[in-house]
Amino acid sequence: MTEPTTQAGAPAPRSGKEQASGAGRNRLSDRKKARLDELAQATAAPGGVSLLRDAFRRLRRNPAAIVGAIIITLFVLVAIFAPLIAPHDPVQRFDELKDQLTPNNIPGPMDGFPLGSDELGRDLMSRLVYGSRQTLFVGVLATLIGLAIGVLFGAIAGAVGGWVDNILMRITDVMLALPALLLAITLVALASKSSQWTVIMAVAIVNVPIFARLLRGSMLAQRESDHVLAARALGVKQRSIVLRHMLPNAMTAVIVQATLTLSVAIIEAASLSFLGLGDPDRDRAEWGAMLGDAGVRYFEVRPELAYYPALAIIVVALGFTLFGEAMREAIDPKNRR
Repeated sequence: MTEPTTQAGAPAPRSGKEQASGAGRNRLSDRKKARLDELAQATAAPGGVSLLRDAFRRLRRNPAAIVGAIIITLFVLVAIFAPLIAPHDPVQRFDELKDQLTPNNIPGPMDGFPLGSDELGRDLMSRLVYGSRQTLFVGVLATLIGLAIGVLFGAIAGAVGGWVDNILMRITDVMLALPALLLAITLVALASKSSQWTVIMAVAIVNVPIFARLLRGSMLAQRESDHVLAARALGVKQRSIVLRHMLPNAMTAVIVQATLTLSVAIIEAASLSFLGLGDPDRDRAEWGAMLGDAGVRYFEVRPELAYYPALAIIVVALGFTLFGEAMREAIDPKNRR
């Protein structure tokens, strides 16, 4: 018998093993295509998850963020509704409390006065409640002022560059080289008269280099990004590129840092009041002043005068720190879990 021959140019018949291997490769290719189609549909779907929505979802699942949000919410509500929560006027001196005041005795809790008296016969609980208003006002305003000035410096340095960037960054380097509290004390001491506003401005100036450095670094990273290079290639003006493309994308990290800085601002403002460099009006309830006035002088007689304001400062600062760290983890892809 003669062996079967094939025509010239015709492909040789494949063996069964080769045919099975080819069919397997085709099935694998079909599965990959189907998977790519599913991913493309999920990406194009109107219900796709945005970056902010994904960050909010991560915050809701983070126990630290929940605890921090609860503390911040309670703190803000107490500050807003202080007149409704406080049982008495924080400035009023009550005769029933003053009659019991002696150098070795300060009245403790009694009917109508849940936390007792301070060193001048005023209701301690009312002063703690109203002190939240002062702490919130000083901390938030100092952070906002520092944020505004720092964003201005950082945006100019990151957008212009050159000698302007060098000058602004050398100024921030000098400020960062000094301890924050020492710099704040120096700024308050330079004022002719200490007041609530000197504390606010001192704390704000101390926080300026933090925001300026952070925004400047984010702006430099945005400068070489694809969308900025594309805008330059299309002839978009530099001002529009900075304001519409670079600055909005660089502000996320700065906003997160502002939440963390708020806790530091509260502690720094309380420290200045504790040292006697804050508001000279001692009738105004403020946690740092309460801790420095009666908390130290009458610690052996009634240590609660120091415990309560110190605990309030610690808890509020902890709330902002927990929430700020959770925001950083949720928004920054490098720190996502």
